[in-house]
Amino acid sequence: MPDLLLVTDADWIAEQCEAALGGDHQLHRVRRGADTLEAIELVEPDLVLLDLQVGNMGGMAACLAVRQEEGMGRLEPRPVIMLLDRDADEFLARRSEADAWLVKPINPMHLARLVASTLADAPAPA
Repeated sequence: MPDLLLVTDADWIAEQCEAALGGDHQLHRVRRGADTLEAIELVEPDLVLLDLQVGNMGGMAACLAVRQEEGMGRLEPRPVIMLLDRDADEFLARRSEADAWLVKPINPMHLARLVASTLADAPAPA
């Protein structure tokens, strides 16, 4: 069962992700973008779901921090899916090097398919 890390301070997003993914994935959650790197080190998730609008450190900054740590060899590479507020935010997802994105509100079927396809496309861990 793949481990997923969800970074959001919005309970409704966590509930929708849990409903869409809970049976097939182990879902871990942190509420602050600033906690993303520490949570990745603790959980070692197969995939990270980042809410673009998460409190103290937005999803874009958190994604860039993850990619920087991966680039420095301090974290194993893993896919990141960003949860966006609107279609225009796709630019931010691309800029932050997210592997994939989904515009809220979350469609459970789309999220489940996107997670499955992103995990399938991810390189095997070293």
